[in-house]
Amino acid sequence: MAERRRYRSVRGGELAFAVLGLPLGVLGGVYAVAVLYAGALLSLTVLGLPFVAAALLGARRLGGLHRWLVARLLGEEVPAPRPLPRPAGAFARGRAVLTDPVAWRALLYLFLRLPLGVLGFLAVVGLPLGSVWLVGFPLWVRMMEPGPRSIGLLDLGAIPIGLAVLVAVPAAVQALGGANRTLARTLLGPVRSDQRVRQLEKARSILLAEGTDRLRRLERDLHDGTQAQLVALAITLSLADDVLGAGAPPVGLPPVGLPAEGGSDGPDLGRLRTLVDRARGQAEDTITGLRRLTRGIHPVALEGGLAEALPGLTATSPVPVDVQLDLRERPEEVIERAVYFCAAELLTNVAKHSGARSAELSVSAAEGRVRLTVRDDGHGGAVIGAGTGLTGLAERLAVLDGTLRVDSPPGGPTAVSAELPGRL
Repeated sequence: MAERRRYRSVRGGELAFAVLGLPLGVLGGVYAVAVLYAGALLSLTVLGLPFVAAALLGARRLGGLHRWLVARLLGEEVPAPRPLPRPAGAFARGRAVLTDPVAWRALLYLFLRLPLGVLGFLAVVGLPLGSVWLVGFPLWVRMMEPGPRSIGLLDLGAIPIGLAVLVAVPAAVQALGGANRTLARTLLGPVRSDQRVRQLEKARSILLAEGTDRLRRLERDLHDGTQAQLVALAITLSLADDVLGAGAPPVGLPPVGLPAEGGSDGPDLGRLRTLVDRARGQAEDTITGLRRLTRGIHPVALEGGLAEALPGLTATSPVPVDVQLDLRERPEEVIERAVYFCAAELLTNVAKHSGARSAELSVSAAEGRVRLTVRDDGHGGAVIGAGTGLTGLAERLAVLDGTLRVDSPPGGPTAVSAELPGRL
């Protein structure tokens, strides 16, 4: 649905890109052919390498212009490649230009844009004109031939052919627009090694941010929760010690048996019992809090694998969840933890935002891939966008070379799928 809306929104841009494609394609193709031809002729002279280096710099700039046009008219944001390195020395700089893969790929793009530009112009201008000529074919023949003339089958057959050609124009323009997007993504974006470096840099920043955030949450929980509970426990034990001290014998005298509860010469056993009960409850609360914190770091349930952890996770969901597991392989520990927390967050989203009455969680691990899918019968409308929890989840999965897909049309149902490698 989103892809169809995007194509509709840029259809006018596709027409403009096709019209501009002919002059730009001719100029780019001529430039690429001239560079290769002149470079080959000058290769045996001292001017050969400087000419090719200057031409490659020009191809890089022209690639940037076409990348801007593709973004503005076709709605395809192609990431800019890395800047050209500038080492010290003229010889080193010239070598960097001559071995620059971005410039050579831009030159190839300019060469391939020529046939696409011609086809695009024919689709936008040639096909409509041909359709008009075919539809008006009987009229053109009558105007060119003087005297009375009957309309033949050939004349009538040209009309439906012309209408069919006219109907095919939008599909042809859209197909050529898709081809131009693919060509731009392939040749005008970063090379594969640069893309991997960017992915690793982004993954590192996400890991650092998540680690910092997790440490801050842990520190806050320890300070506001566990530490406060331990302080309260210490105060309770101090009060109990005061009660015991109130009934202690004077220094130097042997201790005597404690009087019965309610006596005046010994400690208040009723109050002491109350304080001990309170201390026991505070200790249990502290232990529960520590278990919750350690579960957030590494769930104990994962020690038995996803087959044991996920049914326990779904049992705590307020929305009934049907669990389907096909775990032929056991993933690495870090992948298991990611799948567990991903399932927990998706089930939380179902309970909080979907309005669903039932859900289904399915996980499979086979052939080196782990797939998690959470479906619900809620009202739909979930998207991966800025500021949403699904965006953060997709970024965390990307750190592990995982992907997140959302299919949630308005009115539902919703299906969110995550796929990760079984091993890194």
